[in-house]
Amino acid sequence: MTKTIAIAPVKKTVVVEASQAHAFDVFINGVDRWWPKEFHIGNAPVKQEIIEPRQGGRWRTLHVDGSETVNATMLVWEPPKRIVFSWEISGQWKPEPNVAICSEVEVRFIAETAARTRVDLEHRNFEKMPEGGQAMRESVDGGWVTILDLYIKAAEGR
Repeated sequence: MTKTIAIAPVKKTVVVEASQAHAFDVFINGVDRWWPKEFHIGNAPVKQEIIEPRQGGRWRTLHVDGSETVNATMLVWEPPKRIVFSWEISGQWKPEPNVAICSEVEVRFIAETAARTRVDLEHRNFEKMPEGGQAMRESVDGGWVTILDLYIKAAEGR
């Protein structure tokens, strides 16, 4: 009998001074404005980040040399409240096309007022990765802090 040991998920919460719909829109359609260009898994510098806004849509990175990497696939699509996407990056920070062994990220957009939204992010299922799951968890634990700070600035127009 094989026993899988769970790796604790990474959970982050931020508050955005923006409506729920705007917070969701900036996360999806504005990803190229806030995702750090140095955070990528391609072999060339980043030209553009794109999230295809639909269930099954891919989060793609276009590189200056014309190549493309896929970072994620939208598994759950519930605008403007929630998305869940596969994190198609291996423990070696390379593309991982086998979604069955990928971690995943859930992002919830909870309206606190008409102009204020709480964003809850949970990056989980690191134990599905054949190797490097704990190292990936440790890396994204700090990485999401930096990334969400940049997201807040874009969503708030700063």
